[in-house]
Amino acid sequence: MENDSIVNNPLRALGLEGKAGGTGQSMMGLVMARAGLGKTAILVQLALDCMLLGNKVLHVAIGEGVDKTRAWYDDILSLLTDGEKIESIPEVMKNRMIMTFKESSFSKAKLEERLDDLVQQNIYKPECLIIDGYDFENNDRKSLGDLRDFMIQRGLKMIWFSAVSHRGDNRVSVGGVPAPCHEVDSLFDTVLLIKPEGDEINLNIVKCKNCSVDPGTILMLDPSTSLIKQC
Repeated sequence: MENDSIVNNPLRALGLEGKAGGTGQSMMGLVMARAGLGKTAILVQLALDCMLLGNKVLHVAIGEGVDKTRAWYDDILSLLTDGEKIESIPEVMKNRMIMTFKESSFSKAKLEERLDDLVQQNIYKPECLIIDGYDFENNDRKSLGDLRDFMIQRGLKMIWFSAVSHRGDNRVSVGGVPAPCHEVDSLFDTVLLIKPEGDEINLNIVKCKNCSVDPGTILMLDPSTSLIKQC
């Protein structure tokens, strides 16, 4: 795609574009961090990569409005290009839809109902799904497993979630995934953990079934932009 060359997405360092390109099985990924450390910025970079590869992305924003979510895309795209806005790249814009839910009203059943309306009316059929703001603390393993099944049944290439970890909660899985996701980590193929270290912000590759980098790899994020620093 010609737009691919004008958007320099450093998240390509993970080597996940093969997944978005349509090879292999569906993938479920997780981005974790304490509040305010850039989870949405990472999700948007992942979404933009899917869009640039020609995939339709449905961005589900839980507890956030459409305007704020759109602003994330404009801000990140501007950083990845020479100040382009998503509206100026129509081939990319047509590959994104934003759907919002109140925190108390999100469920797999309601997502399925709204998505069915879009698909049946031939309005939009996503291939990648972003779920930003999922409440891991008040949802059980079955609820998350149902969303994984939903991904497979619908032929989605990937679902990415965000989760908030808390400084005072030291629970962690054997594989290094912190609470509140420590008991559901086996449902995820990829887990990325944003972690401050002194003045630096690191992106720890805790688990990555389809990455070109090994688990345990640490990438550095630019604290001002939440983009991966180019090596």
